[in-house]
Amino acid sequence: MEHKKSFFRRSNLLLGAYLVCLIIFLCILYDAQIVNGADYVIQSTTQVTTTETMESSRGPITDRNGKVLVSNREIYTVTFDPQKVKDDPSLTPDEGNTVHSESVANALLRLLRLFQAQGIKWSDTLPVSQTAPFTYTFTEVTGIQRTWFQSFLTDRQWSATKITEATKLPLMSEELQKDQGLATASALSAEQLVELMREDFGIPAGFTSREARMVLGVLYEVELRLLARNAATVPYFLTEDVSVELISILNDGDFSGTVVGSRAVRQYHTDYAAHILGRTGNIDSAEEREGLNAAYNAAKEAGEDTAPYHYYTWDEQVGKSGVEYAFESYLRGKDGTRLITTNQDGKITSELYSIEPQPGGTLALTIDIDFQAQVEAALARGVEQVKSEAKDEEEIARMERVGGAAAVISVADGAVLALATYPTYSQRTYAEDLAELSQNPASPFTNRALNSVYAPGSTFKPMTAVAALESGIITPTARISALGSWRYPGDPNSYANCWLYNSSRRTHGRINVSDAITVSCNYFFAEMGYQLGMDRLNEFAANFGLGENTGIELGERTGARHENKPGEDQAPWAGFGQASQVYTPLQLANYIATLVRGGERLDVHLLRDITAYDGSSVVLEHQPEVLSKVEMSEATLAAVKKGMGDLVTKGTIAADFADCIVTAGAKTGSAQVGEQNANGVFVCFAPFDEPEIAVAVVMEQGRSGSALAATAVEILNDYFDPGDIGIAAAPEGVLLP
Repeated sequence: MEHKKSFFRRSNLLLGAYLVCLIIFLCILYDAQIVNGADYVIQSTTQVTTTETMESSRGPITDRNGKVLVSNREIYTVTFDPQKVKDDPSLTPDEGNTVHSESVANALLRLLRLFQAQGIKWSDTLPVSQTAPFTYTFTEVTGIQRTWFQSFLTDRQWSATKITEATKLPLMSEELQKDQGLATASALSAEQLVELMREDFGIPAGFTSREARMVLGVLYEVELRLLARNAATVPYFLTEDVSVELISILNDGDFSGTVVGSRAVRQYHTDYAAHILGRTGNIDSAEEREGLNAAYNAAKEAGEDTAPYHYYTWDEQVGKSGVEYAFESYLRGKDGTRLITTNQDGKITSELYSIEPQPGGTLALTIDIDFQAQVEAALARGVEQVKSEAKDEEEIARMERVGGAAAVISVADGAVLALATYPTYSQRTYAEDLAELSQNPASPFTNRALNSVYAPGSTFKPMTAVAALESGIITPTARISALGSWRYPGDPNSYANCWLYNSSRRTHGRINVSDAITVSCNYFFAEMGYQLGMDRLNEFAANFGLGENTGIELGERTGARHENKPGEDQAPWAGFGQASQVYTPLQLANYIATLVRGGERLDVHLLRDITAYDGSSVVLEHQPEVLSKVEMSEATLAAVKKGMGDLVTKGTIAADFADCIVTAGAKTGSAQVGEQNANGVFVCFAPFDEPEIAVAVVMEQGRSGSALAATAVEILNDYFDPGDIGIAAAPEGVLLP
């Protein structure tokens, strides 16, 4: 009996619980279907789908051994989206553009006050001073930023004036003049512009002038993206690389309209090769953007498929210099597209990639970063040694502007093994050092190895020797009497003295071409230049690549061969490296490589190869190209090499080369620069019998080229016996070679 009672009690309890659940369910169903049914229907059908471009990450850059020099790192970004600002219930909703509302202004001011308290700077290119009385600051913004400002004024029909750096005050448009009740043309002052913008963007009257200017600067940036019709693809990054602490404050503080995101930025893993690697940055001008989009626009106009080409929009990060610029199309990768669906509350309900972003390829350079570091260090020591020899205050002051360069290339294929400039800088600390670097009188941003030109001095003499031998003017064994002071036939007032004659009134006597190279006899090579003539001399110089593009992928100056003016003949002086000819250090190195290669001039290159981001294939690989050919017999080459080899073993620099661990051939040079000290120039190759590398070193105000021999020996020893070299740290997630 007790058992039956217990059973019925449990059954009643279960039945009661079931009835309670049923009642709750019916209540919820009634609320969803009857009470709030209409609202839920709207919410379920109101979905907003937007398209967002997902920026691809740039490809990494490595040296020839696979050591990572440049990669990417993820940083936090903060953007401001007026569309995501929640309306303040105390304010009357603005039915127009949501960018122009008091809610937006209030939300933005709250965010900017936080930034101020945290010491965070934000992007603001509105060319108006930050504080009242407001003035225009056209001289402080870039040309493209002035163009954007002009577009903004035109869109508002406030002014059609072309804004330049020299513009003082833009003129009001006729429409604005009428609105202002003005009968004649009038200037639009910065104060008037701020008032117009306050009204246009719905800035509350309670904002101070400083607060209004802060908010207007950001809203102006947002508006520029809308005008360019690329707001969805190029967001306005209010600030970048912010701390995790700030992100926490933003998330916890419910800062309306604020969007926290991330993007990849370049990370440098070496302090060396700054001029080779280059930098990335924003597009600065319409011309730059037009050049970047040239391939895309050409394909579009031809009715061809534009998919292989990227269309660049404003604010994109692009290569600005170095290999970042030269290989932009390969490093950039391909952007992806993401579809984002949000409900009416702005909450994301789904994300879908319609096109996956594809990272850029991996660029492998021909340089060895450890050897590059050693060359930069050797060059720095050499230049500082030259500067330390200044004799008076005037010379010390002049020496503050000097620098130097070194180029090392492979004889086998023209690959750049090292390319150094001094003074230099580090890409890792570029932003922190920018102000100091910009004030350096020695111009550390100048790539002297590629973009500074120098008279070759006596380093030109081996080339003149080849031209004279191949032209039949002299033979390897024939001797001439070097009398010390060469006189132009028929003009005794036109002469060229040998350095030995100037210093002691002695002469070199009877010498052959090899001897002339070893002792660097100006008399001998003035005679060779005279007999060759300027045209023949320049023909050989051009085939050696002097005054010609080397083929290197980076921008370079071509230098210039001497051209005679009507009625003059500078061939004798050009024959020993003077006259008005000037060449880059890289051209000089390539000329020596061409010489010891037997006369075949190959293109100089920094590219080893580019592989796909997933390593599946080689996208681009350098193939050596023959640019010109110097006809040269084995006897000619042997005679010239002997002269350069004897200079190293028993000439003026034999003592410097006593510690060189490899046999070599070299030539010193100096070129007078006005009344100042001569620039020092030095070229060499090694090993002597089977040359592997060619080297050129230039030191401004370096006096005699022999002063550079010690630096060249350091470079040769570092290459052929690198010793203990450091291992460059690879970034996390990258395999070591």
